[in-house]
Amino acid sequence: MIAFVFPGQGAQYIGMGVDLAQHFASAHQVFDEASEALGLDLLELCRHGPDERLRATENTQPAILTCSMAVAAVLAEHGVRPQITAGLSLGEYSALVAASAMTLSDAVRVVRQRGRFMQDAADRHETAMAAVLGLDAEKVVDICRTTPGLVEAANFNAPGQVVIAGEVSAVEAACGRLRDAGAKRAVRLAVSAPFHTSLMRPVADALAPVLRGTPIVPPSIPVVSNVTAEPVQDPDAIYAALVDQVASPVRWEQSMRTLHRLGASIFVEAGPGTTLAGLIKRTVPGAAIVSIENQATLELALPGLRAAAAGSPGRVNSRA
Repeated sequence: MIAFVFPGQGAQYIGMGVDLAQHFASAHQVFDEASEALGLDLLELCRHGPDERLRATENTQPAILTCSMAVAAVLAEHGVRPQITAGLSLGEYSALVAASAMTLSDAVRVVRQRGRFMQDAADRHETAMAAVLGLDAEKVVDICRTTPGLVEAANFNAPGQVVIAGEVSAVEAACGRLRDAGAKRAVRLAVSAPFHTSLMRPVADALAPVLRGTPIVPPSIPVVSNVTAEPVQDPDAIYAALVDQVASPVRWEQSMRTLHRLGASIFVEAGPGTTLAGLIKRTVPGAAIVSIENQATLELALPGLRAAAAGSPGRVNSRA
């Protein structure tokens, strides 16, 4: 079974998706549709930036989603489609589009609003994020819970890798306690916004009516939710999951285990970057994993993926 997984914010870079749009009409059409929905030339933004403009959250989120769907469109053109899917944070919207639960136009409009709400909420607090490596997730959660101030686990990325976020003083105090408890590393990240913590609850409240005004239908293939790490099918449950996701930890490690349990043996990271491939390698040993973000990585992986999609044995090759 082929699973598509989609990256979240932080994967963006100048040039992402551009060569696919230049070489494949299906990818260019994705950029055209998303750009028309927003009144913003996303291909030009991805091609030239500047970086500061691309990194603005309200632009980053629709740009990454569009690049991911451009990859998915080119793969579909070559007969490779997902049988199950998931996305990291923002990437969950890409997963829903890939599963035909949302249209691309609706999704980019929602995530642009989501980005604006998230940035506004982040600007109201002095916050920090930190990566914790080499410590059991339950221990991380327990230390965060017993540290004065607000600090919470935000992402359960892979075995021994948890991201925490919250108030600066609480994050710094928790990092010290985590190192004392045996963490190999507990280091501040360049990203400061407390995404996926209770500090984002105002974002969830603002996003709820936007989502309720957006058509969502049952997905054509299973989509595994960040919040529950289980497939979500009913449109009302999808609405609730997308709202809850903003202020709840991303259960990525558990989600990848669910994909594998449900039959996924080939994982395709569709979109910018190779971060998800590294996390999956640590979580699902022995899985075939490929990252596709441009023409070179597409051409390398395509023969094996087409064979797998046709039900024939084949080696999936990747530079990731």
